[in-house]
Amino acid sequence: MDLTLLRAYLAEVPDVELPISDPVRRGIDDEAAYLASDAAVASLAQDTYWPKWRSPWWSMVLLDELGAADRIPARIVEAMVAGLQALPLHTFPIAASDWPPGANRARDSTCHCALGCMTRVLTACGVDVAAALPWAPPWFTRYQMADGGYNCDESAYLVPDECPSSMVGTISLLEAMTLGPPSDVCDRAAQMVLGRGLTAGSTTRHNADERIAAQAWGAPCFPRFYYYDTLRGLAAVVAWATAHRRALPATAIAPTVAALAAAAPDGVVRIGRSAVAGRTTWACGDDGAWSRQATSTFPLLDAVGQVGAPSPALTHQWHRTRQRLRGLVDAGLVTG
Repeated sequence: MDLTLLRAYLAEVPDVELPISDPVRRGIDDEAAYLASDAAVASLAQDTYWPKWRSPWWSMVLLDELGAADRIPARIVEAMVAGLQALPLHTFPIAASDWPPGANRARDSTCHCALGCMTRVLTACGVDVAAALPWAPPWFTRYQMADGGYNCDESAYLVPDECPSSMVGTISLLEAMTLGPPSDVCDRAAQMVLGRGLTAGSTTRHNADERIAAQAWGAPCFPRFYYYDTLRGLAAVVAWATAHRRALPATAIAPTVAALAAAAPDGVVRIGRSAVAGRTTWACGDDGAWSRQATSTFPLLDAVGQVGAPSPALTHQWHRTRQRLRGLVDAGLVTG
């Protein structure tokens, strides 16, 4: 696709913004109240991440995805920073020997996608993450794979003859790094996503399951948390190119622009799949023991995640991404 055709796709889709429904507004109010509560602070004191989908981590990320990070109370932001800083490990253990004796491998460290998402949220809440969590920026460099990507499966780093990076493990770190100054590490992460054409799963043996997952990436999901779809990938690389003044190859992005334009000719993006259904979580029982359990949702998550429904958040992201992409084309930063 040449630049003339890309311009046509960008021009033909109408610019639309959808109103926020009353149930969603009430849900945002309820989550803001929950995050200000003693119960939320106590949950973070127990664990900064688990359980899905009902700990403060998920509420904070969802509010950020809805453009409502300003509703996240300062109290819970401070508690999240303190909880992350108190993690027993500020590293991503790869080999078994990287774990100290007695460590809990599900709870004593974080992972790439979790750290990337929360870096984005904390930054939106006014936190200087590099100062508050000084181990976070070196993390991005230390665990970057040969192709610029990341993988939250630690065994991927032990594969000697291929690079089984993950789009899911990479996308939130790319978003987080885009909020900071330009860097080679951020550029390499963006190039990994672009190198996959925003759509392709890993070609490796180790990460063969991603090729199956990639078949669903054309269907936008919401909320995403750390999950991937092609609109999210396009938005991320366009935001990176805009913020860091980098060039985008039209061949890497045009097929996704065309597919999104065809799927939403009226500019309204509808939720194509749920990324949160059918999952399990680590959760603490009444006896204080942690075990795998079914997940539970909450009203705001249910209200904004109905498959087939128009999504104001996704529609806004598609609108904003087209605006930015038009600016990049006009600036000569989309190369044909």
